[in-house]
Amino acid sequence: MRETLKMETVIGLEIHVQLATRTKLFCGCSADYFGAPPNTHCCPVCLGMPGALPVLNERAVELALKAALALDCEIPERSVFARKQYFYPDLPKGYQISQYEAPLARDGHLDLELPDGTTTKRVRIRRLHLEEDAGRLVHDPPTGRTLVDLNRCGVPLIEIVTEPDLRSPEEAALFVKQLRRLLRYADVSRCDMERGELRVDANISIAVDGRPGTKTEIKNMNSFQAIEKALKVEETRQRMALERGGTVQPQTFGWNPEAGRVEPQRAKEEAEDYRYFPDPDLVPLLIDEAWTRRLRAELPERPRERRRRLQEGYGLPAYDARLLTEERAIADYFERAVALFPKPKEVSNWLLTEVFRLLDEAKLAPEDLAGRLPPERLVEVLRLVDEGRINRNTGKAVLEEAFRTGREPEAIVEERKLGRIADEARLAELAERVIQEHPQAARDFKAGNERVLGFLVGQLMARTQGRADPKLAAKVLRDKLAAS
Repeated sequence: MRETLKMETVIGLEIHVQLATRTKLFCGCSADYFGAPPNTHCCPVCLGMPGALPVLNERAVELALKAALALDCEIPERSVFARKQYFYPDLPKGYQISQYEAPLARDGHLDLELPDGTTTKRVRIRRLHLEEDAGRLVHDPPTGRTLVDLNRCGVPLIEIVTEPDLRSPEEAALFVKQLRRLLRYADVSRCDMERGELRVDANISIAVDGRPGTKTEIKNMNSFQAIEKALKVEETRQRMALERGGTVQPQTFGWNPEAGRVEPQRAKEEAEDYRYFPDPDLVPLLIDEAWTRRLRAELPERPRERRRRLQEGYGLPAYDARLLTEERAIADYFERAVALFPKPKEVSNWLLTEVFRLLDEAKLAPEDLAGRLPPERLVEVLRLVDEGRINRNTGKAVLEEAFRTGREPEAIVEERKLGRIADEARLAELAERVIQEHPQAARDFKAGNERVLGFLVGQLMARTQGRADPKLAAKVLRDKLAAS
C-alpha cells in the first residue's frame, strides 16, 4: 500500500492597485480612462514615441508611500526605476517602467483577522513598488480581431508582493478583502475590482512532505469569489497530479469563470526573462524622513483600531462595529450621526438595516451615502421616532422618501399628515366603534381575558394607519370597556 503523502498548499500573491491620481505616472494625461472612447487618453509619452521623456507624478509617489506606511513597510531612502522588457501588443514602448532591485518599500505585513476580530496569522509583504500600467487588448469574436486600447498605458500602479505565507484559497481571498479595506481607508485607491483598479495574480504550489513544490501562476481573477474558486481548482489539479505520481510544470494560467477552470496561457516567466536595468531617463527617487513623517501623520485610523474604538467608546457589539468599519465612509457617517443623536446603538440599528437596504436597492457605493442622505436627515427621522411624533414603521417610510427625494423628513411628515395621533377624544371615538364591531372580544376582555386587549388595540391602530399612540390607545380602550 502506497504511503500517504503529506501535502500543504502554499500561496503568494502579486496585487496591482491603481492609485487614485488625476493624471498618469509619467505624463499629464488623465488617469480616469474607464469608459472613455479607445485611445483618447494618450500622448507621446505614454505611447512611447521617440524622444518623449517621462516626468514622475509626485502625487503617485505620496499615495504609494501611504500604502507602504499603512502596511508597516520599511521605506529605504533611495529607490530606482527600471525597465522591464517584454513584447506584447498593449505595451507600445516594448518595456514597462517599474522597479526591481531597489523598490519603494519592503518588509511589511498585514495581520489577517477573523470576523470576531481575532488575529489568525501575519502575512508578510516582501515588497511594494511603483510601476506604470500597460494598455488593454479587446477581443472581437465576430471578426476574430484583437483591438488595442492604449488609454490605460501609463496609469500609476503599486504592485504589492506577499511572501508565500497563505495556506488556503480562503486565506488568500480574506487577505485581499482586508488589504482592499486598508487601502480604501488610506485613500490610496478606490480598489474597484470591476473597473480593474485592483487586480490579483496568485502563485500556488503544493509542498509534499515538507519539500517545496513547483509554482504555477493564475491571472484574471477579478473578484474575491474568483480568487477563491480559481485557487481551489488549481489546488485540486496539482494535488491530483502529485497523488498519481505525476509532476507539476511551471506555467501561467488564466481563470475562465464561465467554464470554471484554469486555462494555460504561457510558460511561467522568471525575473531574468525581463532583463531589468535602471531606466536612464529617470533619476533615483530619494525619500527623506520628513516626507514620510508628514504622510504618516495624514493616515487615518486603521480599520482594526477604529473597530476597537467603536466597541469601547460607544459600547457597540462586536458585530455592529465590524460592519460599520468595513468602509471608512460608513464609519465616518456613523460618527457624524452619533455626534448629533447620542444614542449609538439606535443609530447603528438604523444604519445596518434601513440605510444599508436603501443603499443596496439604489446600487450606490458607501461613499455616495452622505450626498444622498446627509447624517442630519437620518438624525431628524430618529428624533421624530424618539420623541413619539411618529412610530417606527412610519419612520422607515419617511426615511425612504427622504433618501429617494432629498426632502426634509419634517416636511414629509407634515405634508402627508403622518404624525402620531395623541388626541384622546378622537381615539375614544374610534375605540367606541372598534368595541361595537367586535362584541365577542369585548365580552372576553370583561370575562378576564387580558390578552384580547392586544387584538382590540391592533384594530384601532389599523383604523389610524398605525398613527395612534399605542399606550394611549390601550388606555382609551380600557376606559371604554370598563364603562360599557
